[in-house]
Amino acid sequence: MAAAGQRLILAFDYGTRRIGVAVGNELLRSARELAPLTARDGIPDWNKVEQLLKEWQPDLLVVGLPLNMDDSESEMSKRARKFGNRLHGRYGKPCVMVDERGSTREAKQIARDAGHRGNYREESVDGIAAVLILEGWFAHQEGLPDGRAIY
Repeated sequence: MAAAGQRLILAFDYGTRRIGVAVGNELLRSARELAPLTARDGIPDWNKVEQLLKEWQPDLLVVGLPLNMDDSESEMSKRARKFGNRLHGRYGKPCVMVDERGSTREAKQIARDAGHRGNYREESVDGIAAVLILEGWFAHQEGLPDGRAIY
C-alpha cells in the first residue's frame, strides 16, 4: 500500500441502476471518470468490480454518501453505506464515505455546459459525479472548505 499522499484511489457514485466510477492520484490531486458499472437494484456485477480493482490496484476506495440537506440519512445513503461496507468486506481495501450532496446536480450542469442533450439515462453523468466526489475528498484532505465531509 502506498503512503498517504501517494495513493491511487477509486471513487464510486452509488446508484440503483448505475454506479459512477472515477480513478484518481492523490499526489497529483487529479481524477478522471471511468465507465460506469451497471447495477440491478443497486447490486453491481461483483466480477466487474473485481476486474476494476485488479486493473487499477487502488490503495483506497471512496464512496459518495447521499445525505439529506438536514444531514440525516436517506434510504439511498443507507444503501450507499452498505455498498461501501461490502467493498471493504470483499476486497479488504480501506473505504471512506464522503458527503456527496449536490454532486449529481453539479455533474448535470457540467455535462450541459459541455453540450449534453439532457437524456441522462442514455448518456449518464455518473462518472462526472464520481470525479466530483473524489475531488471533494482531495479538497477535504488539503483542509479546503468544499462542503463535503468524511463519514
